Amino acid sequence: MKKIILSAFMLIGLAFNAQSQDISKNALGLRLGDNDGFGGEISYQRGLSKNNRLELDLGWRNSKHVSAYKLVGLYQWVWDIDKGFNWYAGVGAGVGSWSVDANGGNANGTIILAAGDIGIEYNFAEAPIQLSLDLRPEFYLNNTGDNQFRDQSFGPDIGLGVRYRF
Repeated sequence: MKKIILSAFMLIGLAFNAQSQDISKNALGLRLGDNDGFGGEISYQRGLSKNNRLELDLGWRNSKHVSAYKLVGLYQWVWDIDKGFNWYAGVGAGVGSWSVDANGGNANGTIILAAGDIGIEYNFAEAPIQLSLDLRPEFYLNNTGDNQFRDQSFGPDIGLGVRYRF
């Protein structure tokens, strides 16, 4: 009986240990943010090594007067906190396009940006689900003259991510 109980505790400890160390090879889901009206983004993460990954986020907006899309790629470093909790930081870049039709006039242009990323995530042990909360400051490199996407060349973006890990 003692061997069975000891074996059970060892298996439980091994399961928690394995979960807390590895990042997923792939994760796909949504990142809901607030930057420049893009709101939601389709988010894909690809594990490159035990502590590094690539994240690609595609956001778009299509409303009565505004049409825009943005693709951002980030290289992230991931550090273990404890039992499914990780924190991460990264750098990247993005491109996009926008078009506004308001008050009888049209304006359009491209978006070129540099971005940073810092956040925290939780990987559930019982289900292949990941929740994350991050801050992504974006610096618009071509935000001048007729190609002015926003009033300022800096846009902070706070996002909540929900992804399926596989």
